[in-house]
Amino acid sequence: MLFENKVALVTGGSSGIGFGIAKELARQGAKVIITGRNATKLTKAAQDLGPDVAWFIVDVTKSSEVTAMYERVKSDYGQLDILVPNAGGGIIAPIGEITEEQIDQTLGTNIKGVILTVQGALSLMKAGGSIVITGSTASFNPPPGMSVYGASKAAVRNLVRSWIQEIKGSGIRINVVSPGPVHTESLETFFPPEQREAAFTHMNGQSTVGRIGTPEDIANAVVFLSNDAASYINGVELFVDGGASQI
Repeated sequence: MLFENKVALVTGGSSGIGFGIAKELARQGAKVIITGRNATKLTKAAQDLGPDVAWFIVDVTKSSEVTAMYERVKSDYGQLDILVPNAGGGIIAPIGEITEEQIDQTLGTNIKGVILTVQGALSLMKAGGSIVITGSTASFNPPPGMSVYGASKAAVRNLVRSWIQEIKGSGIRINVVSPGPVHTESLETFFPPEQREAAFTHMNGQSTVGRIGTPEDIANAVVFLSNDAASYINGVELFVDGGASQI
């Protein structure tokens, strides 16, 4: 197993992409911690993931909660080897209809939350550690109505460009995995029922492999970037989108 005796933390790990990442990390032998804000969902996810998976309730936009999270990681595990800042979200709103609350919520989770999560982890990580942040193809090509979300993901990509220089010599790598559309429950419910079939047909058609992604596709990319086979890969944004971003 790739990650035996390793400790991995996945924020936003109770469902969707985060759950898929946590599942594969656990399958590869890691002791996995998932975080979220819903105790019921976290409990169910941890049960499904297996006995070596723990869960913490954390709002990544609150520095006090992030600090408490890492204090518990230090107390319970003594180390952190793999960090996946995956918690995020966004809204659909065209210019002219974007509210201040929507801006604060999206940028708070997707930028502030990532900064606090990464910054707090560094003291627990050592050479060979890996941070893989969940980005999005919207970082360079946001669909109409997703300007704020796209901007937040572009910001994350540029944070990483700076961070790898700032922690140079630490032996810790930071990369971004940017999915295209991924078949999750949240994507299923995102579209009104009458638009769902047409939306999925369109998304499948944009992919050069003829389908949209699965959480397992994203998890496999995270596992690759987190293990020693990728030790010379640092600061990249890896698009996992069936080639849609390349055409």
